[in-house]
Amino acid sequence: MLFGYKAVAFYADSCDAAARTIAAMDSEMLQKLVLVHMPYGKYKGRLIADLPGNYLNWFAREGFPKGELGQLLALMQELDHNGLSHLLQPLRAGPR
Repeated sequence: MLFGYKAVAFYADSCDAAARTIAAMDSEMLQKLVLVHMPYGKYKGRLIADLPGNYLNWFAREGFPKGELGQLLALMQELDHNGLSHLLQPLRAGPR
């Protein structure tokens, strides 16, 4: 069990590694991916969740910014790299 995260890991033992990664992520950080816009650069104003994979991979190679923005970019890069971006779709719809 990962400490410091609001884990939804009750089913993690029966899931593959990618699903366990998602289960351990902080739900607040996941929600921010569909709410926070890129504050600068070529993709200024675009939602973090909508940034292209090659841009996210560039940050992974060159270094993510410090702070929460860097954490969000790293999280989105991990989701994109593992083909899990579609898991953000329910969050885009907002609260029910």
